[in-house]
Amino acid sequence: MGANREYKRTIFTELFSDAKTLLELYNALSGSNYSSDTKIEINTLEDILFMDLMNDIAFTIDGRIIFLIEHQSTISENLPLRLLLYISRVYEKIVDKKAVYRQKLIKIPVPELIVLYNGKASFPDEKTLRLSDAFKEAPERTDVFGNLDLTVRVLNINVGFNEDIIKRSDTLSGYVTFIGKVRDGSNAGMELRDAIIDAVKYCEDNQILQPFLSNHASEVLNMLTTEFVLEDAIAVWKEEGKEEGKEEGKKEGKEEGKKEGKEEVKEYILSLLASGCTAEELKKILSQ
Repeated sequence: MGANREYKRTIFTELFSDAKTLLELYNALSGSNYSSDTKIEINTLEDILFMDLMNDIAFTIDGRIIFLIEHQSTISENLPLRLLLYISRVYEKIVDKKAVYRQKLIKIPVPELIVLYNGKASFPDEKTLRLSDAFKEAPERTDVFGNLDLTVRVLNINVGFNEDIIKRSDTLSGYVTFIGKVRDGSNAGMELRDAIIDAVKYCEDNQILQPFLSNHASEVLNMLTTEFVLEDAIAVWKEEGKEEGKEEGKKEGKEEGKKEGKEEVKEYILSLLASGCTAEELKKILSQ
């Protein structure tokens, strides 16, 4: 089943969808101070040539840096591999394919990769994931042939984590506050829809993420409901995978069962969305 850009539309990607907010976000995360006239070119994989592999945000800064951002509510150990595929595709978009066969060195933007995590599971302030951890065997002599590695910085952006970084960006700070309020309401026993509406009202009263939340209230409700339903579905899948693994008593079978279960959940949800199912309808179906 081919991917659809609509599935990647989230409140996070909508908030950071223009040059101004992207530059604000980069300055906050990197500690840089690029001026407002810095050239930003968005390179997110979203056109028809890349429909089978789509990332959240990718953009170049002054033609010197490629910044890839993934926003995750669950952390996968395969993120370095995914980002390797993403960055390869982005280079494919911006580099003249014929130029790679020239003798003269081609100068390309430096890749910088980050994952912003805001899920429910416990996670430290920051963690680095490495592609080399996925290699089947570590060679005894790494200087004999060329080799490859890739590191991904993962930041926890839940309320109470990395506050010094988050406060550098009003948009990011507002997003963190908004999601935190939704989770607070949900954890207090409110229906998800009511928790979202209550959080929107709180943000309106306190001039947080305005006018975005006011102008996109219905979209925010649908997008966030879908995001949270998917997050809960994955959490259920993980628990079921653990139980199945315990019953089978075989690690290999457990991992395979978890992998297959995850794909089934994703495919099912995406098929419902593709058929025109709304977020509220999706929630009812998955709760049955």
